[in-house]
Amino acid sequence: MSFLDKIFGEFVDIIEWTDDTNDTLVYRFERYGNEIKYGAKLTVREAQLAVFVNEGRVADVFEPGMYELETNNLPVLSTLQGWPHGFESPFKAEVYFFNTRQFTDLKWGTKNPVMLRDPEFGPVRLRAFGTYVIRIKDPVTFLKEVVGTDSLFTTDEITNQLRNLIVSRVASILGQSGIPVLDLAASYEDLGVYVSNKIRPEFVAYGLDVTQLLIENVSLPPVVEEALDRRTSIGIVGNLRDYATFQAAEAMAAAAGNPGGGAADGIGLGVGFAMATRLADEMMPPRRSEYLQLPKAGGHPPPATAYFIAADGHQTGPFDFAEMERRIQAREVLRESMVWNRGLADWTPAGQVEEFDEIFEGVPPPLPER
Repeated sequence: MSFLDKIFGEFVDIIEWTDDTNDTLVYRFERYGNEIKYGAKLTVREAQLAVFVNEGRVADVFEPGMYELETNNLPVLSTLQGWPHGFESPFKAEVYFFNTRQFTDLKWGTKNPVMLRDPEFGPVRLRAFGTYVIRIKDPVTFLKEVVGTDSLFTTDEITNQLRNLIVSRVASILGQSGIPVLDLAASYEDLGVYVSNKIRPEFVAYGLDVTQLLIENVSLPPVVEEALDRRTSIGIVGNLRDYATFQAAEAMAAAAGNPGGGAADGIGLGVGFAMATRLADEMMPPRRSEYLQLPKAGGHPPPATAYFIAADGHQTGPFDFAEMERRIQAREVLRESMVWNRGLADWTPAGQVEEFDEIFEGVPPPLPER
């Protein structure tokens, strides 16, 4: 440092900081020997705080505004320096500017999967990530606990520690919540608010405040996601009989558009359609309408169908279709008698059960009274 630099450094009369970065939390104003001219101008802009430090001790704190540095607006520093009658010569002090704006889009995420027990899938491993927003809440605490003597403190120097705090709390809360994995997406907002409230006291211990925490995604391992996708696909396909028919129709439409395919293609298409239809018939259970269809000539509903009768507050049965037919013809079961089988949602008058219509029609009316 040359003599002229020293002279000009001692006569610095404007102290200010204009931040051209997006990640600087604290900046220490540099000048030769930390000497400030008596009556110098201090400019503190919006979203800034200025802190004077004298011999390692925090002195005065200035909020946004313009100040002329004299004894009356440096009460703590004047006391520390022992200026009972004021001063006119340059004085020494370190000036730290704190950026109090919100620092957004800070990332957090789990390095390793979080193990937990899901009500539906059992033991699963989850990964979670998102963003959070912080700001300096207490510059003096932040200076003492984190910054120290660092002349330029950026977010990169503390985000790793903050990320670890967040991940630890998220893992604990996910494990305790008991929310099924498939329902977590509906709870992202509530979980984010809960986590931010949970970790706020730990941030305050550093002089910081977490103003927002977002959970953007909670994901399963790739293998589990693939299995879930297959399960979803089956749900979308739905009725395999209809799906097989649709696939065959698509194939026939493609064949019609390619008349040069030859007879072999047609034979292969027919065999494929037959196989698909048979496979669908074997895999799909009979539809409800097949259980409830009217009996044809000489035939009855499947023999496995069992009927129950309610009479005088008691339930009797099960009875097969032949027994029900006998009881109807013997007038033991009337149209208003309450019956039930697995195809009925509730107890139903026998006269409203479709498979009994033909039987009731063949039963003669009661004999006329003499």
